[in-house]
Amino acid sequence: MKFRNSAVRLGLLPAGIAMVLAPSFASAQDSAAAGATTLDRMEVTGSRIRGADIETQQPIVTLTRESLEQQGFTSVADVLQNLTSAGSPAISRAEALASGENVGGYYIDLRNLGATRTLVLMNGKRLGATTAGYQDLSQIPMAAVERIEILKDGASAIYGSDAIGGVVNVITRKRFDGAEAQVYVGQYDDGDGDTTTYSFTMGAEGERGGLTLSAEYSKQEPVWAKDRWFSRDGALGPGTTPDYWSATNEKGSFCNPCSTPNLKKDEPGYVSNDDAKWFTLAEGGDPANKNDYRPMTTEDNVNGNEQMMLMTGIERKSVYINGNYDLADAVSFNADILYNERNTEQQIAGYPYQSRNMGTPLTADSAFNVLGSDMTFRRRLWEMPRTTDSTLKTLRFAPSLSGYFDAAGRTFDWNVGAMWNRNELTKTARGDMSLLASEQALGASFIDADGVARCGTAASPIAGCYAWNPLLPYGVAGAGSLADRNVQNFLFPTYTDTGITKTTMFTADLAGSIMTLPAGDLGFAVGVEHRKEEGRFVPDAFAQSGYSSGLASTTTAGEYDLDEVYLELNIPVLSDLPFAKELTVNVASRYSDYSNFGDTTNSKIGFTWRPMDELLVRGTFAEGFRAPSIDNLYGGTGSSFESYIDPCSVGAPGSVAGNAACTAAGVSPTYVQLNQNMAGCGSWPCQTPDEFISGSNANLKPETSESTTLGLVWSPRFVAGLDISLDWYRYEISDMIISDSVDRILRDCYVLGNTSRCEGVNRAADGHIDGMFYGLANLGQMETEGFDLGVKYRLPETAYGNFSFDWQTSYLSKYDEQNQNSAGEDITIGSVGSPGLFRVRSNFGVNWNLGDWTVNWTSRYYSGMKEGCISLDAGWCDLADRYANGEWDPQRTTGSNTFHDIQVSYKAPWNATIAVGANNVFDHSGALQYSEPNSNYSYYGGFDIGRFMYMKYTQKF
Repeated sequence: MKFRNSAVRLGLLPAGIAMVLAPSFASAQDSAAAGATTLDRMEVTGSRIRGADIETQQPIVTLTRESLEQQGFTSVADVLQNLTSAGSPAISRAEALASGENVGGYYIDLRNLGATRTLVLMNGKRLGATTAGYQDLSQIPMAAVERIEILKDGASAIYGSDAIGGVVNVITRKRFDGAEAQVYVGQYDDGDGDTTTYSFTMGAEGERGGLTLSAEYSKQEPVWAKDRWFSRDGALGPGTTPDYWSATNEKGSFCNPCSTPNLKKDEPGYVSNDDAKWFTLAEGGDPANKNDYRPMTTEDNVNGNEQMMLMTGIERKSVYINGNYDLADAVSFNADILYNERNTEQQIAGYPYQSRNMGTPLTADSAFNVLGSDMTFRRRLWEMPRTTDSTLKTLRFAPSLSGYFDAAGRTFDWNVGAMWNRNELTKTARGDMSLLASEQALGASFIDADGVARCGTAASPIAGCYAWNPLLPYGVAGAGSLADRNVQNFLFPTYTDTGITKTTMFTADLAGSIMTLPAGDLGFAVGVEHRKEEGRFVPDAFAQSGYSSGLASTTTAGEYDLDEVYLELNIPVLSDLPFAKELTVNVASRYSDYSNFGDTTNSKIGFTWRPMDELLVRGTFAEGFRAPSIDNLYGGTGSSFESYIDPCSVGAPGSVAGNAACTAAGVSPTYVQLNQNMAGCGSWPCQTPDEFISGSNANLKPETSESTTLGLVWSPRFVAGLDISLDWYRYEISDMIISDSVDRILRDCYVLGNTSRCEGVNRAADGHIDGMFYGLANLGQMETEGFDLGVKYRLPETAYGNFSFDWQTSYLSKYDEQNQNSAGEDITIGSVGSPGLFRVRSNFGVNWNLGDWTVNWTSRYYSGMKEGCISLDAGWCDLADRYANGEWDPQRTTGSNTFHDIQVSYKAPWNATIAVGANNVFDHSGALQYSEPNSNYSYYGGFDIGRFMYMKYTQKF
């Protein structure tokens, strides 16, 4: 059922608030007005703005089940990602290199404020979240969804933390009577990404209650990077030459001699970078003969994309049950039960093993050493691509009792409820090498009588240990080959990370009307809430100890609880007056007391003014906050390979090489920052060959925000069926929790001379940064504003069918973030037009139906993007002379993109619906984006990756 007018607003409020606001809205209207709908005990009257779907203080979008069925998507997250107000996908399925607890889930980000600043509800109650605060929409089966309501405004006064950017409320089916089965199959026309979904919903309804059950199974196969034009050849897109591939290849190589950067000429061990030589086995050569090794060239480099997934695979199994029963005329019981199991699979290329970084050379007494002294080598572990399976199991139970009573001639509504949500996560990975095992496998070894490479010596073998020959190329057989299953099993353990999060919540609400004012009833709602969040994520013991080639991390564990109370008033000020058919003011405030950081109060005020029947003016001002998550406060450490600029490096932008701070750190004035191949960087930012460590901060305080909206809804009486809405919004967020920047720390330390900022920076003897710690801080500030335009038009019925049009556009006029320039001065960076921050996003839909036939066409438009130049050469950088904030900032721009979707459906006489369709029907591709936004490839991770065709069959019983 689709509710109009105040019902849309009410669906987003706690039950108690909904009970009171309905009578206050209805009192100013004639009960005989068209469109009156009875919902429980409430009479929700249709809008006097003819045909308008929204008639509240804040902008709300409602997606009905009918509109969901007309799209070719199988998950709630995919549907929401195509809203024009949606930001870039958080951890998109194109980010195959992403790791950690949150990878594998589906998240939604409104207004590009971050997925953790968009609150997701299911039937008005929070979803369970990860320790980092991410709320996984894959928990909710599409088969169970009745409608989705999206509140595009801050709502902390109503819901508390996390509702800075807005609220998504997924409302499930209840009192379903009958049965419905659906089969969905689809794939890309490249022959991959096969998707199948099977769902079944059944229910029974009686006079006093009903029971509804939905079960769903969905699976989408992965898509491989080698199968798309923009990702198959490497980081720079089609035609990327081996010069840009990884020198750590699958052939294996050793250096002789090995360069030691920044030693002075004539010092022991000095070799210039140009003199360093890497050797690999010649084709058909003897691995045991050093004369059969040839110098490497860039043609030997390897393209890691050949082994990587472009889009990860996902499988979901879920069961949802709703039961409700009227225990008495004035008391009802309702309960939601949800079980969901989600499995996501990732694969990336085998690890680029570098013995110098791992501290594990091929020792002189190895059977495979051809130099007679410890050898430094490189070897891509091509035989063992790194795979990760993430399984999340969700169990949710949300019971409630609601009812009403009469007192003093007025009716009061009450609701008490609880919710328990438990998420259990298991991540199983393989492909990273055990450094304990590799140390043995690269040490003393011998070839036994059976030709098997063993660790130790013939006189004293190491039981169960198999020696490894890292110089034996991929595909070449021989003792110690990485293709040998015994060698693989010895070197590559299976890693298991586990996690669990629990949300426990108890609520109580009371609502009614205080008095009757001249313009209507003064309604109120008051409620209390107690919530407890618990979370733990435990990486595998190898990851915690650092004895693995993978990224190191440690345990995250913590909990907190809070008590909250809210009050909301709906005050009718004027009604049925000239230029004031309605004027209503809504005020709300919430007090929150947290066990870990203290208390906060956040308030909101909104108004609805209807100067005439067909015109509505609305606005809100709201305070908001986001409490630090368990991961923010109690997170373990994690590691990553960061791209940064070392200001002590010769040739780096803003270089201060040779200044007092760099000299004090032992850095030579001729030092050049090293890249992942331990060679001098040729461009900046440059990625480190060493892992940097990041961590949490127990002293963080909440983020705070202020949001303002102002809009109108117009349904002109002279054009029947036309509705126009225009809303302006503005958000300011302060004390944003962000990761302290590597570049900011280095600038503060070496450019500005702030020695306290140097404490977490470690440098090796050659001057390069071989370790660094940076944590979280309340350092972020941002401001954004823009406009949302909606135009809906339904033509009068014709002999040729019914036509309706829906045009939704979001215009981003400002997205400013506070930062600092190289001099340490505060500057504002305008990011509109950057990847994901589109100036304009617009969807235009056309729907036609005639009898049993329906056709739906949607065009999705994205304005052009800009990114930093990777080269100043022509074709790579069209704004090479651009300056911003007093600094040189060359940019590259790309054009706009439009994707088109179509679906044709037919209602068969046997109570079935058959639909066929295609998303991105013209197989459009976006431009290359070399900054790899929301992706690990030169392509925006939020764009379609090909034409996807599907068929859907629905049978009702």
